[in-house]
Amino acid sequence: MIRSLRTSALGMSAQQLKIDNISNNLANVNTTGYKKSSVAFQDLMYETLQSGEVDRQNNKEKPGEIQIGMGNKPVSSFRSFSQGEIKETGNPLDVAINGSGFFQILRSDGTYAYTRDGNFRLDPNGNLVTSSGLTVYPEQAIPEGATGVKISEDGIISVKFEGQRESEEVGQIELANFMNPSGLKSVGGNLYEKTEASGEPLFGMPGDQGFGTLQQGYLEKSNVDVVKEMVNLIVAQRTYEINSKAVKTADEILAMTNNLKR
Repeated sequence: MIRSLRTSALGMSAQQLKIDNISNNLANVNTTGYKKSSVAFQDLMYETLQSGEVDRQNNKEKPGEIQIGMGNKPVSSFRSFSQGEIKETGNPLDVAINGSGFFQILRSDGTYAYTRDGNFRLDPNGNLVTSSGLTVYPEQAIPEGATGVKISEDGIISVKFEGQRESEEVGQIELANFMNPSGLKSVGGNLYEKTEASGEPLFGMPGDQGFGTLQQGYLEKSNVDVVKEMVNLIVAQRTYEINSKAVKTADEILAMTNNLKR
């Protein structure tokens, strides 16, 4: 009975972790560029109560072993980088990636991060920055006096000046991609860091093979499906409840065992 108590407790802990993950997904349903995450579990070691070896005395082969599992444990969390819905904002500095790839962000400590959030702004020097003020890399500067900014699908930034008919190219947005995007580390602020699991970044221009295109005046919403998350939440809740009932049942059996000699 002690085994069942421990196994059920591990099951409750696993479902609590799953609910925590679902709660985070639902909390970020309106976060620009957010990618939903899931938790992966594995079963633990098994105790063999009876082996499946051949009974040489009776010349019989047992059909199988008798094994009792010890519960489960979380092994990893991973993100789904499926495309989120792209919605129009009308802001010329909002840019969505339609397809694979990440914007490169240069942080104040000189390190690089990556994001799908294309909610860009201009700093006082005319540099393209994120809504948190971090620099988009390679650095893109909009000249003073520009009357309009156009960002093409392949990432070319063009501006017009008063009195000019033709647009002038002033920059080029570059994208990064990874062999295993699910291995990226989330660090908050809609940013990711590379890890050994993700591999080194691969750089390219929007529209190149393996890279998505850009859409000016649009933002990519989260890829969280509220209905699916709510269903997963109900399943996790019921599973937690069943595990708690298993704990209660094991406790009742232990109580009956203690009372046998009375």
